[in-house]
Parts: sequence; structure tokens; C-alpha cells
Amino acid sequence: MEIQRNPTRSVRIGSVTIGAGHPIAVQSMCATPTRDVEATAAQANALHEAGAAVVRIAVDSERDAAALAEIRQRTAANLAVDLQENYRLAAKVAPHVDKIRYNPGHLYHHERQKPWRDKVRFLADIAGEHDCAIRVGVNCGSVDPAKKEKFDPADSISPMMESVLEHCEFLDSLGFTRYCVSLKDSDPLKVVEMNRRFAEARPDVPLHLGVTEAGMPPEGVIKTRIAFEQLIARGIGDTIRVSLTVPNPRKIEEISVGKAILEDIAQGRVRSVVDYGLPGLNIISCPSCSRVENEAFVELAQQVREMTAYAKEHKITIAVMGCRVNGPGETDDADLGLWCGPNYVNLKRGPQSLGAYPYDQILPRLKEELDAILAARAEEAPSA
Repeated sequence: MEIQRNPTRSVRIGSVTIGAGHPIAVQSMCATPTRDVEATAAQANALHEAGAAVVRIAVDSERDAAALAEIRQRTAANLAVDLQENYRLAAKVAPHVDKIRYNPGHLYHHERQKPWRDKVRFLADIAGEHDCAIRVGVNCGSVDPAKKEKFDPADSISPMMESVLEHCEFLDSLGFTRYCVSLKDSDPLKVVEMNRRFAEARPDVPLHLGVTEAGMPPEGVIKTRIAFEQLIARGIGDTIRVSLTVPNPRKIEEISVGKAILEDIAQGRVRSVVDYGLPGLNIISCPSCSRVENEAFVELAQQVREMTAYAKEHKITIAVMGCRVNGPGETDDADLGLWCGPNYVNLKRGPQSLGAYPYDQILPRLKEELDAILAARAEEAPSA
């Protein structure tokens, strides 16, 4: 199957180059705590050996930054750093990585009074000084609040588009063009629409594709495949990440799944029309990554799927999120949401908080809320 790729510019990330017709690169992210140098280096090496062109590692503290310097000495992988709220940590990690990823929606957390442009200028200067690429990563659950306020709450795409286009324009004005962009959502149809719009507006900028919170296999693989098939078959996409909720020893599945999807698309084994109107229960869960504060999150996601199977015919969305970074925002749009801390799981019904519960007590409370939703809908249903 001959695919006419979008004419993006090239962006070098260590030893790999994306865009400008280069092969689509498959990425993944370490799920081990960054401060655990031995475990993180081992996982980075496992992903690298499985074919990961880039391995991402999260840094959220000075301790993480110090660990990253040592991890760099133990792996040949091209490393990307995932900055969270503290953008200034870029200065400490840039010497040890090949790409810096920042989220425009997280820039307001640290030094709130400082304009975001000053923070991005700082990041661009650091990246340029240390030979790093940048990814501007916009995520559905952590959109810049100033952008969200400008649009109808039902329109989740427009604030993300305005944010990323604004950041691209500013980076260009600084003369920094060694960047790519990602626009991610847990709904593959929104992923398709956002990336299609961006590719039309900025065909020169390489795109990193992914469905965030795709969930557990096989559903997570199906959601990801739907988005990738429709975008890559149109020539959109220069690097991909398959985000699956799996235990650490299975993390390399993200690479094998990504490669398999790319091969199927290359051979024309795609679906020409895909309807993603879920007829029933939809469980979304974020990928296992180093931001997860309790590895019990992965097992909990599986338990939620098993416990809620009795409601599979009902159109209800349950979100199971593994950390405080994106968890609070990315559960807002779900009927029921769980975001997991080190010792407690926060339960939400839409944006409303229902309290925090120990891991061994959350499932019964979740079932109570699910049963309440089912009962309310039964009462609202028209009689035959």
C-alpha cells in the first residue's frame, strides 16, 4: 500500500530522525519509578532492544533528575524526558536526554505569575544548548485553563488546537523549529479529528500519535489501531506510542503492538470505515508509567473490568487513572472515575469528588455508585 506522507520537516532525536519521509518511529515510556535507577535502566534497555526508537522517562523532582543522570550512563536508548509541573528541571536533565516533552497545560502550575512564553523561551534555550528536540504534548485531561474558558465545555477539541498552534507559532518566532507535536485523547475519533486538523494547519510539523488512556488489551489495542489506521493511511504521523495498561514485565508489548499496526497499514490490512460508537460499557485507563504512585493501580484496573462486567450492555464510561498528574482532570468526563494515589483511591462521579478510599475498599464503593447510575437510568427509561 503506497502512502503519501505529509511533507513534514525532519526532527532529529538522538540517533533517530522523524519526519521528512523517515520511517515512522515506535516509542514507549518506562513505568518504573525514575528514582529506582537499576529498574528504570533495565526497562529502558528492554524497550530499546525490543525496537523502541525513543524511550521516555518522567522527571518530577530533584531526586528524579539526579537518577536520570545515572540512568543515562546505563543505556544506549534515545531518551526523552517527560517534564511535569516544574519546567525548570529541564536545565538539570537536558544534558542527559535527546528530547524534552512539555505539556502546555502544566506550565501554569509552577511560578504561576510568570507568563508561559517566558517558560517556553527557557525550555527552547535549554534544548538548543544541549542538542535536544522538543515535543509539545497536549493532553485532553490537562488543557490550559485559559483556553478551556474560551470555548463551550462540550467542545474539547478547540482549546487543545488553539493551545498547540499558539505554542508552535511562538517556538517558530524564537527560531526553534526542532520540535514535534502530540494531541492526545482517550477517544480515538477525537484523536483522528485533532490530528487531521493540525496536519492541515501545520503540514510542516511532525506529529507524534497516540491514544491516551487507551486501557488494557485487547480494548486498548483496538482503540489505538482505529486512530492509527485512519491517520497513518492518510499520511499523517511520524512517530507513535501505544499506551497500554499492563504490568511492568509486559511493557515491551507496546513496541510489538505498534510495529504490528504499522506493518498492517503498510500492507493495506486496514478497515476503510470504522464506527467507534461504543454500544456499552467503556473502561479507559492510563498506561502504566513512572508517574504511577502505586503499582496496585494496574491490578485495580483489571479488577474494575471484571467487577463491572455485569453492566457491559450499558453505555457508561469508567476511568481508572494511575496518578495525580492527569488523574483529576481526565476523570471529569467519565460517569465514574478513579484516580489512584500512593495509599488511597479517589472516587469521582463526573467532576464531583466522592471521597478517598483504601485500595481494598474501593471496589464495593464503585459498585454502589454504578448500581445507583443503572437504577436512575432504569427509572428514566420510557415504559414499553
